[in-house]
Amino acid sequence: MMRPWLLLMRTQQSTGTHLLYTARIRVSTGVTAQYGVRRLATAQRPAHAPPPTRNLVKGRWEPIIGLEIHAQINSKTKLFSDGQTSFNAPTNTHVTLIDAAYPGTLPQLSKECVDLAVKTSLALDAHVYPVSSFDRKHYFYPDLPQGYQITQHYEPLAQNGKIALSPLDGLDYHLTVGIEQLQLEQDTGKSLHDVYPGLTLLDFNRAGTGLMEIVTKPDLRSSKEAGILVKKLQALLRAVGSSDGNMDEGSMRCDVNVSVHEVGKAYGERCELKNLNSIKSVVDAIDAEIARQIEAYESNTPVTQETRGFDVSTGTTFRIRSKESAPDYRYMPEPDLPRLVLDQEMIRALKDQLPELPDAQRERIMNQYDLGMIETRTLMGEEGMVEYFESVVSKGAQSKSVISWTIHELLGRLNARGIKFSPQVVKAPQLGSLISCVDRGVISAKVGKNILNLMIEGDVRDADAIVEEKGWRQMENHDELDKLCEDMMAQYQDKVKAVQKGNIGVLGFFVGQIMKQSRGRANPVVVNQILRTKMGLPEASPSAEATAGGHSSSEKKTKKKQ
Repeated sequence: MMRPWLLLMRTQQSTGTHLLYTARIRVSTGVTAQYGVRRLATAQRPAHAPPPTRNLVKGRWEPIIGLEIHAQINSKTKLFSDGQTSFNAPTNTHVTLIDAAYPGTLPQLSKECVDLAVKTSLALDAHVYPVSSFDRKHYFYPDLPQGYQITQHYEPLAQNGKIALSPLDGLDYHLTVGIEQLQLEQDTGKSLHDVYPGLTLLDFNRAGTGLMEIVTKPDLRSSKEAGILVKKLQALLRAVGSSDGNMDEGSMRCDVNVSVHEVGKAYGERCELKNLNSIKSVVDAIDAEIARQIEAYESNTPVTQETRGFDVSTGTTFRIRSKESAPDYRYMPEPDLPRLVLDQEMIRALKDQLPELPDAQRERIMNQYDLGMIETRTLMGEEGMVEYFESVVSKGAQSKSVISWTIHELLGRLNARGIKFSPQVVKAPQLGSLISCVDRGVISAKVGKNILNLMIEGDVRDADAIVEEKGWRQMENHDELDKLCEDMMAQYQDKVKAVQKGNIGVLGFFVGQIMKQSRGRANPVVVNQILRTKMGLPEASPSAEATAGGHSSSEKKTKKKQ
């Protein structure tokens, strides 16, 4: 006989009326009846309409995709203990008695974790419930000390959010993806299988770390949409400060639910792809699973509901186990934690603390600095790069020069060296001094690139100090430059005649040769003017002088795009 747990009904006086907070009956099958605030809040929101058919595979197969994203909360301590959160700390050095599930220990909820989760929910435009609760989810893994996970299965912190994707995010159309819910839960430890052959080692440093599980509605229809959504959510978490979102460090992990069906027919069985730790893996795993399911249906092979992994080396998914359902986890209320009750004033205060979110930031910097879509997307795609860019511009540099040196020169060199962007590699004042030297004509762009290389390699001086020590200041002596031009014209008289006959492009050859001979120290604008005068050509327009002035090819590309 099933024995339901009856949770008492509670009321609260509010503006002269009784507001029913929660009354809930649970039975062992996992069925839940909910009343009061939770039902009212949901009923007041419009029904979520499914997106129209799109991105069909082979013209008739429609993928249905939903994501479950686990983001480690960027808190100082763990969710239910005062154990320090850490990454790459020595093994089993940040484990408290609570984390190790010693008998008699009791969890105590971290306010910092709650605040960051509420902020994230608000940033996702989700409804934050004034009352939520915790549950035990039972399953056995060696790295789960309690034998169960404390989560929020029945009454999550927030529901009914959304995240909007658009061409500015890299999608070809506009799409709003619903957020089913955001819940708090604790992370497991780590199982290490590759240290000693035949042995599994356990590291409990991560055990008990706070997680936000963000579950989307099944609104996605392609791997591209999923990849863009994960990237945008990553940027949102970083903007809020609730998670660093570093998938390569395991602080953000993604599970994907995928099913395929023929348009007009019933939905197929869904399979869950577990623990994808990069955006590329998310995209590749979805494509592989869609192909596998279509191939199965076309060969009349049944697709069963199961949990699968993704093999990066073969580009295929593989079976792990049959998919568990709610009764398998034997959910029950967490007896050691009271309900989480949030005051509306507290929720409003947290909302007021939200920083500028990615969509608003993107619109602002595009308008404020007259940036193109690709430039803006590149800036926002690297953590801390927008702030870095604005710091350099705030010191008086032109935004166009800064965007060129930041995106094309600095980021290009870092990528070529396999270095992740960080404001500490080349500090903003250093880059600002370099741009100032180029814009003032102290050095040429070519010399500027050499200085940038030195900065990336560890030179912490500003550009002016490097220029003086290396003797790289541009030659401004008109007589010295005049002699270089005369010598070069005497050496290439046939090319002089070509220029004089109208082949102006050959003029760039002379500028290049003089720059080479002067080891980049000649001022190319002055050289261009002297050559034109000596060859009897009219003065160049400012744009022509800028081109001759040795601007980098990346700067030219920036101008072309705009």
